[in-house]
Amino acid sequence: MRFGSPPMSVQRSRLYTRTLVLVLVTVRLLVYLRPANLFSEARCNAFNFRSGNCRSESSVASHGEIENALLKQTPNPPPYHSLRVNATFVTLARNSDVWSIAKSIRQVEDRFNRKYGYDWVFLNEKPFDATFKRVTSALVSGKTYYGLIPPENWSFPDWIDQDKAKKVREDMAERKIIYGDSVSYRHMCRFESGFFFRQPLMMNYDYYWRVEPDIQLYCDVDYDPFRFMMETKKKYSFVLSLPEYIETIPPLGHYEAILREQSWPSKPTQLHGLFE
Repeated sequence: MRFGSPPMSVQRSRLYTRTLVLVLVTVRLLVYLRPANLFSEARCNAFNFRSGNCRSESSVASHGEIENALLKQTPNPPPYHSLRVNATFVTLARNSDVWSIAKSIRQVEDRFNRKYGYDWVFLNEKPFDATFKRVTSALVSGKTYYGLIPPENWSFPDWIDQDKAKKVREDMAERKIIYGDSVSYRHMCRFESGFFFRQPLMMNYDYYWRVEPDIQLYCDVDYDPFRFMMETKKKYSFVLSLPEYIETIPPLGHYEAILREQSWPSKPTQLHGLFE
């Protein structure tokens, strides 16, 4: 018995089915045969600081892999150069802080600066090494500048009684006060209280935004804080601060009151509330 050829619709259906099976098999083979992509793992670990996404079952990428990923990342071209004001970011950091400050830069760039390309000034009491400069300059969309703090800005003034200061530090250490016996911490606080914005590099700018290592920005900054301060004639801006350790500043309120009475005796003040 002879059978006729199947209908044309059946032939087309079989052709489509065979084609689909061939495509699926090809894709499957590509998935299994693709080479390992070490850069993608390094990139994952380098750029997903905020979330737990993109985790690999392999070991965490080394600093070398993260550095390579960071350096291959090209910041987005800033589209708003014409709207920028004369401002910069500024960070006081050590060479050992490079990976902590890399996280901070990535946060600031992703949330804000990639649109504007503001500069970034880095300050250190010791010369920055090549790794620090290479990593930070690769991440910042604006220009980067590196300043060396002069010794007179990172030491005790001549009029400080060194023996008395040492006894105070030893007493604080015995009472377990945070940074109680740290000399470098005192130099940092003194520098951040006034010397940092007098550095030659900082004299080139009208506004600055101070950024510390390991900070996080939890939302996009959809406006330019520098321009806002300029247009509203603001001199100082700050985030909500943690309560101060009163043991570290016991005489501050007393000397603030003396300074206020000498300098502005007729003006009311709200500063007393800071020391309650």
